[in-house]
Amino acid sequence: MTQVTAMLVMFVLYGLLPAAGLYLGYRGIKKVTAPKMLEYEAMPQLGYIPEKSLPIDVKTALAQINQKGEKLRAIYGDTNNDGKIDDTDMVTETYVMIQNLMDKHIPEAVADYRRLHDLDEGRADTTKIKHSNVTGKEALLEVLSTINTQFDDLLNASYHQDGQKLLATNRYLQQRFDGPVSNTQSLQVNDDNDASDSKNQSQ
Repeated sequence: MTQVTAMLVMFVLYGLLPAAGLYLGYRGIKKVTAPKMLEYEAMPQLGYIPEKSLPIDVKTALAQINQKGEKLRAIYGDTNNDGKIDDTDMVTETYVMIQNLMDKHIPEAVADYRRLHDLDEGRADTTKIKHSNVTGKEALLEVLSTINTQFDDLLNASYHQDGQKLLATNRYLQQRFDGPVSNTQSLQVNDDNDASDSKNQSQ
């Protein structure tokens, strides 16, 4: 082994490998100790917020809205029922409203609450807002409750609308297929009567 090769091996063993180990260790510790962030597929704008920065009841309300919003977006966004929302779908006013609530109004309301909370930790949960009878937390929960109720109404409306379509389809099919069956039955009865009359005449 030449002197150059030996120096290169020493550099790798005592220089690069320890440095790489320290870097990977730092990244691993940082990842483990990093706060867990909110994850709402229908509201990715909230993904920058640490989970522990919001009260449990607020996170529960957000999770319910996320689940319902995802369903509503598919119902009112996929108007041609091809399984995806794209340029071939017709943009409806209801779909735009749902998108605005989830992309703009909810993230803004959460951001407003967090600013109140950051002003003085705990104050947003205990101090009434001036000229009102609610705290910052209660005001946020009222906003989320209003949206939650609206989403429930939209889901109920969609259920009954689709249910009416099923009932109408069933009525159409019954009229379509019951008619010919009745005619066939009447023809069979007439044939039986004719056969009976012929038999009586022959006797």
